[in-house]
Amino acid sequence: MEIDGFKAKIQYDPELDQFRGEILGLNGGADFYGNSPASLRKEFKRSLKVYLEVCEEKNIPPTKQFSGKFNLRIPPNLHGEIASRAAAEDKSINQWVSEVLEESVSG
Repeated sequence: MEIDGFKAKIQYDPELDQFRGEILGLNGGADFYGNSPASLRKEFKRSLKVYLEVCEEKNIPPTKQFSGKFNLRIPPNLHGEIASRAAAEDKSINQWVSEVLEESVSG
């Protein structure tokens, strides 16, 4: 589910017999509950509005900030295959992996 560029992960909570949504990528936590897509959407909007208001009041950036760097541990044979494919395209491993990841998340 997505509202105003914010995405949420929806899961069923059997203890409450409701769906629970968690807004992703925030500097803090914001969740919401509902029994139907319409109620989830309504509560998502409400939870997001409250969260953003609190962030503004406390002068806190609402979303996580990312450096653009992360470490990845992979099997040596996969590392070798990636290096070969990157070299075949005259690209660095970083450039090749970045492009593959971009394609993956873009659709």
